Amino acid sequence: MKRVRVVVVGAGVIGFSTAVCVAEALPTCAVTLVADRFSPDTTSDVAAGILFATQFPDIPVERQTRWFKDSFDHLLAIAQSDQAPDAGVLLTSGCQIFREVPTQKVPFWSELVFGFRFLTERELRRFPEHCFGQAFTTLKCESSSYLPWLEKRFRRAGGEVQQRTVSSLQELAGSYDLIVNCSGLGAGALAGDGQVHPVRGQVLKVRAPWITHFIRDGDGLTYIFPGVHSVTLGGTRQAGDRRREADPADSEGILRRCGRLEPSVAAAEVLSEWVGLRPGRRNPRVERGAPVAEDGGRRVPVVHNYGHGGGGVTLSWGTAVDTLGLVRQCLCEMPLQARL
Repeated sequence: MKRVRVVVVGAGVIGFSTAVCVAEALPTCAVTLVADRFSPDTTSDVAAGILFATQFPDIPVERQTRWFKDSFDHLLAIAQSDQAPDAGVLLTSGCQIFREVPTQKVPFWSELVFGFRFLTERELRRFPEHCFGQAFTTLKCESSSYLPWLEKRFRRAGGEVQQRTVSSLQELAGSYDLIVNCSGLGAGALAGDGQVHPVRGQVLKVRAPWITHFIRDGDGLTYIFPGVHSVTLGGTRQAGDRRREADPADSEGILRRCGRLEPSVAAAEVLSEWVGLRPGRRNPRVERGAPVAEDGGRRVPVVHNYGHGGGGVTLSWGTAVDTLGLVRQCLCEMPLQARL
């Protein structure tokens, strides 16, 4: 029986997670991943990689909860295995603090992380500008390690990787039977999606081994996330900004704001500055799209999985599992001769 040719577009955490899910679950498919950039040059490489979710407005909370849970369980299994050092996945504890009491004191993901609770008055004295806080243990995923680890896993499952620029989904229709679009910000052009827009994020990597617990301001702009080899300080959220070079003023602002939360960062050595363009969208798009036609008239089904904004790592495995289900639907609907 001829293997169904599936192509996944995009080599970030969404693309590789999806490619691994499809390749491992569907051995009757020959899966190829194509992208113009790979780690360490993807947006995912810049991500702080901590599992923390903000709620999207138009997606049922049950579906968002499932995405979070599937991703958390997947990464927790890695963190508890001998693969953890290679994959760069670890458990991390800390707190999120707020200048005003949030409308939702208990977020939808609170029962999925470990030990969720409110900060005590004594604990809040550390942060005199804040009046409310949450403490919990979650997972951190170092994308610079995790992406190469996923690529190796994908290749072990028989996947093929190609570095090339894709100008349109239609150009893939002649070579593949099914297209999975995980192109992130590139989906604006590839899928003709006017909702996709860049959200510039800048972070610093510093050497501060004495910092062992994360701190995140509830506004999402200021955070301190310790990792395996360095501490990530952030950040910025600049919608519509396509600059990929580091801005010294942004770096100064990050250090100043993080210093208010943790004064000892002033003693930290700055190792590097990183900039990435998040694929901003009101809601992630995880759904089947309109098929594209090749020159001979054959219509090739398309599945989309993009637009996660700053939640790519957090939702990557959950949305990949959903995408796998959509791929299965497409395969079931294909004419028999296409699978023979």
